[in-house]
Amino acid sequence: MISFLTLGGGNEIGANSYYLNFDGTGIILDAGMDPVKKGWDALPDFSLIGKDPVDHLLISHAHQDHISALPYAVKSFPYIKTWMTPQTVSLADLTLHNSTEIMKDQMKDEKDFVIYDHDEITMLLKTFNDTRYSIPFDITGYVHENSSAVTAEFYDAGHVLGSSAILLSSGGRTVFYTGDINLSDQAVMQKAVLPPFDIDTLILECTYGSTDSRTLPLWNDESNRLATSLNKIISGGGSTLIPVFSLGKTQEMLATIWTLMQKGEIANVPIYTGGLSRKITRLYDRNRYIVNFNDPDFALTKIPALNIRAVEDLDDLFKEPCIILAASGMVIPGTMSYKLAERFLRRKNSAVFTIGYMDENSPGYRIANAATGDTIRLQETSEEIKIQCTVKKFRFSAHAKREELLSIVQSLHPKNVILVHGEPDSINWLGAGILRHDKNIKVYSAVKGKKMLIA
Repeated sequence: MISFLTLGGGNEIGANSYYLNFDGTGIILDAGMDPVKKGWDALPDFSLIGKDPVDHLLISHAHQDHISALPYAVKSFPYIKTWMTPQTVSLADLTLHNSTEIMKDQMKDEKDFVIYDHDEITMLLKTFNDTRYSIPFDITGYVHENSSAVTAEFYDAGHVLGSSAILLSSGGRTVFYTGDINLSDQAVMQKAVLPPFDIDTLILECTYGSTDSRTLPLWNDESNRLATSLNKIISGGGSTLIPVFSLGKTQEMLATIWTLMQKGEIANVPIYTGGLSRKITRLYDRNRYIVNFNDPDFALTKIPALNIRAVEDLDDLFKEPCIILAASGMVIPGTMSYKLAERFLRRKNSAVFTIGYMDENSPGYRIANAATGDTIRLQETSEEIKIQCTVKKFRFSAHAKREELLSIVQSLHPKNVILVHGEPDSINWLGAGILRHDKNIKVYSAVKGKKMLIA
């Protein structure tokens, strides 16, 4: 018997975590934290598992919404065994320590919420098990006499460094969890690798399920549009803020902008990046001959990017044109992109360019959906800002487009599809699209707390 239970990340993009009982072996897929919600509401509800077995935790990648609740999962299940790729282990060392600092600020007013400390993270890191892509490993539940043998295997998901889709197999039955998956090449990362055979149950992310793919252009086409817009701001003497995630988007945009500068398509001005993203960039370079990069000889650390943390007076950034890649990508309060956005929005000759997905409750979403002359509040409790700068929205996607998500279903021929990691519109569009292609597929929408028997 295989049962599936959503702990978080069902009809939303947030605290992604899912429980599978695979013939008596208990498996948790991801343990993420919602980047916008506060307190215990930001975490998956591990108590939903109840008395069912919990043996292994498999992490798809090191983004906050997939890994930052990992310490809470281990506290709930002290004997759980945790698995991820070697690259994700290295990134977790950075992102988990960073998460605790963010939580100290974001959760300071949340009563009874326990924030894990750096010593706990350091100890936790020593317990992680890592394995490379395409190498099956045993995750059978050791303490359950009736467990059938279960194996897992990581596939390159093409999303960020170390990201994985996860294949689970037992007794001739298979479950494939996409995690965050991308089927198009980015500037640095190559597209995902899928199993070369049919699978029984597909757990499919739906981030862009309701987004018209015509608004998600090819990377090179969007790069050209970005170059034109950047040059317009630069020629007017202005600077541009681009909010980015430290993991993945910083490295992809750094490579994109530098390549355009080298070709003479963007004026050569200083590029700034942040503290954590610079450490992650070094990890990208260390692994460029190990994982699937478009050009392993291209070293990101050779790009002469300046450290935004070394700028003593942030108003100095407006004295001469520059481009700033600052975290967080959703402009979360307390982050560098938030501090800079408060300044940039008030500057007539400068710009804020957003480049990817924004949670609709985030300050970044408010900025991305505003225009020059509008008045907005970055938070409900903050003062109003009349936007003086240029605001433009770009789409450099690290997630599969909706037609590509459908192509995964058509390639793997699953009997069951469970739709996760998507807002209701995305879930509905993909579900309808799957059934139009094959009415025999059983399509489920993941709902937090609802258990499904899938085999």
